[in-house]
Amino acid sequence: MPKLKDILLVSVQFFLMLVFFLDVNWFSISFIEHHIWFYLGLLGLAMSAVALLQMNIHLSPFPTPKANSKLITNGVFKFSRHPIYTGILMFMFSFSFWLGDGYKLGISLAILVLFFYKTSYEEGLLENTFEGYKDYMSKTGRFFPKL
Repeated sequence: MPKLKDILLVSVQFFLMLVFFLDVNWFSISFIEHHIWFYLGLLGLAMSAVALLQMNIHLSPFPTPKANSKLITNGVFKFSRHPIYTGILMFMFSFSFWLGDGYKLGISLAILVLFFYKTSYEEGLLENTFEGYKDYMSKTGRFFPKL
């Protein structure tokens, strides 16, 4: 049974992802090389898809780890502790820049803040669940690889 905090976080996430696709003309932004944003957005979708497939039966929309789940640290999880969120962020920001849409950029910023909060909460739970999670955190970046 998911915790109330889990349900609230996932509800806000899906709400923001839904309103992202509304056609609201708030303000325009422009960037050089528009086509690169399209390809970065596709890369983000691909990263999320690979991470979803890699999670397989361990996948849950809620931050609280599923019972009997295992810590995955290979594949795309070798480069990011939260590659699904990374892919979503890449897609949302890239799509915003590609369209030059300030409204979508604002929603992208809001989901970035939510993902920082959600991953902080989730990582506390993961540390309590998996013995090696603290070591994994020290070697792997939250959203992007550590340099």
